[in-house]
Amino acid sequence: MEPYRVWRYQPETHSLVLGKAEIPALDDNEILVQNKAIGINPVDWKFIKANPLNWQNGHVPGVDGAGVVVHVGSKVDTSLIGRRMAYHGSLNRHGSFAEYTVLNVERVMTLPEGLPFELAAALPCPMLTAWQAFEKIPLTRQREVLVVGFGAVNNLLSQFLVNAGYTVDVVSVSLSEERAKSLGIRRVYREQSLIDMKYFAIFDAVSGVNAAHLVPLLRANGHIICIQDRIPKPIDPPFTRTISYHEIALGALHDFGDIEDWHVLMQNGEALLKRIVSSGVEVSIPVTFKFEQMLNALEHSEFSKLKTVITLS
Repeated sequence: MEPYRVWRYQPETHSLVLGKAEIPALDDNEILVQNKAIGINPVDWKFIKANPLNWQNGHVPGVDGAGVVVHVGSKVDTSLIGRRMAYHGSLNRHGSFAEYTVLNVERVMTLPEGLPFELAAALPCPMLTAWQAFEKIPLTRQREVLVVGFGAVNNLLSQFLVNAGYTVDVVSVSLSEERAKSLGIRRVYREQSLIDMKYFAIFDAVSGVNAAHLVPLLRANGHIICIQDRIPKPIDPPFTRTISYHEIALGALHDFGDIEDWHVLMQNGEALLKRIVSSGVEVSIPVTFKFEQMLNALEHSEFSKLKTVITLS
């Protein structure tokens, strides 16, 4: 195959440059996906600017993408060639900001018929993060929960909760009353200071500090779920309200999850994709850019706060 186009990281300038790469050899359990669409997430432009993982010169960023399997490793079923896939990749490996991406075969989701690549690429990071958060709490008779913030993750999370029978309130300055009603959300607080009740569970997508401030609003035996950051130590004294503290880190599963962990997550992800196709879950249509417009797309994602996707011909 001919060399293909990639966006490579330049640590000295914290920027990307368009370049070329050779098709790499595949390990036994790897596949090569020809990307048809690339999802841009806040983690992408945040890591490009800050480089917390010390990416070296030439690293290819990007975690989300969707495309077609074109090559497989020696231990991978060749029937996967030609299959449409979506994926969430590791920040420590060359990622989706390229025409081709190498992936572990156990860490991809088969796309259902009717789901276009550009929408599929927008989903893995927020969808799987929302699902991990949803799974943190048990189904009980206490069903009133609070969701703080309403970005891509909490938009999906709120729907998962409503569909499971929870009564959902939201803290958001941007969510309209009309939209909230259509999603089955009971109440929208415009400020946290207006909250006047206690909840079985609170999902916070702001910060660990903000989540800590919300802990007093929990019922005894309640749950606080940090989607951004974490609460480093319990707020209450021991043997009092016995609050359960949870943290969400989808990317950490690449380093600490095993085959079974990924099998379960990918199965759940495929089921969620089918629900989206059948209109069981509402998702926003992403704004699209061409591959050559990657820098514009990253800027759009950062400043518009709208879901942004790169499309490839």
